Order: sequence, then structure tokens, then C-alpha cells
Amino acid sequence: MRRTLLEISAAISLTLAAILTSVGGASASSVMITEAFARASATPMAAAGAAYVSLMNHGAEPDRLISAASPAARTAEIHKSEVVDGVMKMSEAGPLDIPVHGTLQMKPGGYHIMLIGLVKPLKKGDEIEITLTFEKAGAVVVKVPVGDVAQGTHDHGEGGSSD
Repeated sequence: MRRTLLEISAAISLTLAAILTSVGGASASSVMITEAFARASATPMAAAGAAYVSLMNHGAEPDRLISAASPAARTAEIHKSEVVDGVMKMSEAGPLDIPVHGTLQMKPGGYHIMLIGLVKPLKKGDEIEITLTFEKAGAVVVKVPVGDVAQGTHDHGEGGSSD
């Protein structure tokens, strides 16, 4: 009986992990990546784009997002948008800490993955790959669906909050 319960628990855990991965997410050891999306390019000549993910650390120690890379762009950088003296500014953010049992949510108006030198414009309905490299969890490839040009704008709060 006990073995059967363990087998059922394992099956449920694996099924849940597969479902989360299939909806724009991935998992690497203790870091779970969900809510992945990229915005479609506004013009056919767009040279840059943005992608967003939520990072959840279920581990017993903090981790850190070190870098991003994508075959969809020449360069991928971790950026932060913020209002400074009434003007929206964007800058490279560098590595981002993910606290134990915490969440780092990338969203418009906050942290994001800046895709610089797009290979081709991001088109709604397409999917791109982004490799996120973590200090402890290592490299994780995330399949990122491309949504609308303005996807994610319904939430105008400050991005990048940590729990």
C-alpha cells in the first residue's frame, strides 16, 4: 500500500511537471520557470524584442540568474525598466538573485530579457528558445511563445518583485 502511494505521488509530480513545461515553462532542479512569453515585433524591421518569465526557487538555498542566450537574437541580456525622474529608462540589470522559496517575476515595466539583433521579427504564434543560465541550477532551455505586440500591458505595476 505504501509503495503504491509513493508511485502515485511520483506519477502525479511528473505529470504536473510535464503540464507546466508544456505551457511555456521549464524546470531545472530547484528553479521552476513559468509564464514565459515574448512580445511580437511591432514592425518588420524590428531589431530588438523582449521576453518575460517568472522564476520560482523551490530549493533550500538561493540561486541567481546569471545570463540569457537565444538563437532568435545576436545577444540576449537581462534588463530592467524603471521610471527615473519621470522618464522610463532601461538598463542592463546583470545577475538577478532568486531567494529561497521566492519568485522573481519578469514583466513589462520591470525586469525582462532583451533580445538584441533579432534574426527575424518575432511573429505572433511563433515560438522561440531562450537558454537561461543559473549559478546553481545550470542552463535551462525554455520554449517561449510569441504573443501580441502589447502582451502583458494589462499589469502596469513595478516588475521584478521578490517574495
